[in-house]
Amino acid sequence: MPYEYNRELKHNSKELRKNMTLEENHLWYDFLKLLPVTVNRQKMINNYIVDFYIHSAKIVIELDGIQHGSRENKIADSKRDKVLAELGITVLRYTNESVNGQFSFVCGDILQHLGLDFSDIKK
Repeated sequence: MPYEYNRELKHNSKELRKNMTLEENHLWYDFLKLLPVTVNRQKMINNYIVDFYIHSAKIVIELDGIQHGSRENKIADSKRDKVLAELGITVLRYTNESVNGQFSFVCGDILQHLGLDFSDIKK
């Protein structure tokens, strides 16, 4: 069942898909796109645009840059995670630093949450 979303975010969502960060591109093209499940980029859910969404598992994947370390953004992220949790969605958060320096760990963690392993990745 699709989630309600704020239609005013549609343009922003499209722009974010066109202009993904280096880390989002890396995770998308080198891993998420190869999974045997559908992964949506910059998906609108409620009043939010999430980085990646796997509907079949009700999992959101968020990549956090340095700006997410501020007190204000931590509070906003916590509120957002709570709203998504109330919709039955699990939020997996990874720092850009971990995507750059611990890519295999990040991928393995996502696979574990999906009940998959590296042998399930499309060749």
